[in-house]
Amino acid sequence: MKIEKVMVIGAGQMGSGIAQVCAMSGYDVILHDLKDVYVERGLGTINRNLSRQVEKGKLAEQDKEAALSRLKPSTQIENAGEVDLVIEAAVENMAIKTKLFKELDGIAPAHAILASNTSSLPITEIAAATNRPEKVIGMHFMNPVPVMKLVEIIRGLATADDVYSVIEDMAKSLNKVPVEVNDFPGFVSNRVLMPMINEAVYTLYEGVASKEAIDEVMKLGMNHPMGPLTLADFIGLDTCLYIMETLQEGFGDDKYRPCPLLRKYVKAGWLGKKSGRGFYNYNQ
Repeated sequence: MKIEKVMVIGAGQMGSGIAQVCAMSGYDVILHDLKDVYVERGLGTINRNLSRQVEKGKLAEQDKEAALSRLKPSTQIENAGEVDLVIEAAVENMAIKTKLFKELDGIAPAHAILASNTSSLPITEIAAATNRPEKVIGMHFMNPVPVMKLVEIIRGLATADDVYSVIEDMAKSLNKVPVEVNDFPGFVSNRVLMPMINEAVYTLYEGVASKEAIDEVMKLGMNHPMGPLTLADFIGLDTCLYIMETLQEGFGDDKYRPCPLLRKYVKAGWLGKKSGRGFYNYNQ
């Protein structure tokens, strides 16, 4: 099977990034969201990203225009009826995802593959909402998508080998490095990363050191490009909390218990960079 046309569902930071790399790699892309304003915002982000690359001499103007010409806006889910692959990058919520996949299953062509960019939710459960579980797979891109090389490709219990091969080849065509992962809560990336961030929050909560000191230790001592508390602010503290809750529920193990300070910040609306305040203040 050859993938030529892709629908990306969700025009936020992740979805617009996925749509951008697909369009730059020669795929026809439908960027879909619930409202025109969301889609236009996503297309605007892509335009700005590509324009910056042109200014830096990393991309030719004609290549930018060619990529933009391959992008089509959508607010009608029925447009999934003309694609070979759907990549869902909607909100990280199982009820929303299963409802969406059930709907897509009734619209997308029989040959179409349905992929989810979920960062922690089980692909097997998402696939069970469809009548094509063998054609459902996880494609977990890293943020920011145009820069980060990794794509975790997650097999559900029923994912067919040929479907995996098609998605692996497609990820390589996007100039990404695909890594095969089995369907466990948090996969590899977030199963390792989120407990580290959570432990950093506990270290702050218990008064072991200041937030600046904790981040400095991990940057200078472990050669991390940014400290775990800064990284949590960039990811979004609500996202970090949700993934920790998913890990705790999925494994039934208290070692994944979210730190009370993380819960408190989320309840206060201190969600990190996107809200202007998390562990650090971004309004200054």
